[in-house]
Amino acid sequence: MNPSLIPIPSKILQIPDFYPPESINIGHCPKLSLILPTYNEAGNIKDIVEVLSELLDDYIPGNYELIVVDDNSPDYTWKLALELTANYPQLRVMRRTEEKGLSTAVIRGWQVAQGEILGVIDADLQHPPEILAKLLQEMERGADLAVASRHIEGGGVSEWSIIRRFLSRGAQMLGLLILPEVISRLSDPMSGYFMVRRRAIAQKTLSPVGYKILIEVAARGRIRWIAEVGYVFRERQDGESKVTWKQYVEYIQHLLRLRLSISARFIQFCLVGLSGVVVDMGFLYLLSDETTLGLPLTRSKIIAAELAIINNFLWNDYWTFRDISCRQPGKRQRLKRLIKFNLICLAGLVLNVLFLNLFFNVFNLNRYLANFLAIALVTLWNFWFNLKLSWRVTEVDQ
Repeated sequence: MNPSLIPIPSKILQIPDFYPPESINIGHCPKLSLILPTYNEAGNIKDIVEVLSELLDDYIPGNYELIVVDDNSPDYTWKLALELTANYPQLRVMRRTEEKGLSTAVIRGWQVAQGEILGVIDADLQHPPEILAKLLQEMERGADLAVASRHIEGGGVSEWSIIRRFLSRGAQMLGLLILPEVISRLSDPMSGYFMVRRRAIAQKTLSPVGYKILIEVAARGRIRWIAEVGYVFRERQDGESKVTWKQYVEYIQHLLRLRLSISARFIQFCLVGLSGVVVDMGFLYLLSDETTLGLPLTRSKIIAAELAIINNFLWNDYWTFRDISCRQPGKRQRLKRLIKFNLICLAGLVLNVLFLNLFFNVFNLNRYLANFLAIALVTLWNFWFNLKLSWRVTEVDQ
């Protein structure tokens, strides 16, 4: 078998956090692994490989790999790409005969990629290859995700019709309504031209729908810093466009799936919060009730709340955010998460105590009803800031 023809991964759609050990032609782990998903691109494949190789040989000579992932094209794109490997040692090819679809093609390519930085570019020359250097510069500055955007300064579309422009912008506006916390971070969420740091998406199970994967990466990845570079989308020079109404429908399906996924985590967080309410209420009774210890309300509330925070942290660490905490299982990392969780919840605790006293002393509500209302008011605060700060991977045990 030709060593440049890559076996197809059969595992779930998950990127390893290490570089696969099998040897490749270039003899070392490269800095950049760039995926070219293809289907019937026989007329473009030679040109795109030649242009990309020249550009990357100038910028990072010998420190990259190109991976063509072809969906068994009837025009034998995969075969033509394989023939090019004789002249381009950084080129490898995967021929898929069972799976189909651009998004899964990108992920399958990333699964066998060896680079620290993972990228994707269309093989039809509609994405200007010269933008690669600017994207790499943003990654070298520390970005977790560098996106080529048509909707910032320096970006645009060449000859799109009014209808296509409307559909593109309409899709973005719809995304803001369905998934605002993700789409608002991207000026061009439907871009198919970007780079992402391996560690930002490693061990994340990806499940994209349709032909766009950027939203999946931004939603599920550990993405702190997003950089954007403007580019002008070119018209196809050879072959037919693959943009159809079906792809817009799949885009909406993808948004809804991600919305439900994020909502499911929030539901888990709330269920854990309910267990914390039980702990909080129980200890508040034991500490403050006149028939038990009879301590002052505020002091009792602080102790009860801290015990509830510890309870909530343990359940969230082992259940709600298990996919994240499993990547940092050490005691030191868990202690750091607990400290951050406590600090974030401390702000909520201050609000909680204020609301409890307001409802109990001013509005004369039952102390337990007042406590429940106070807890409800800070739940969203706790979820959002803990998601962004407590359970994010900053270092991984080797």
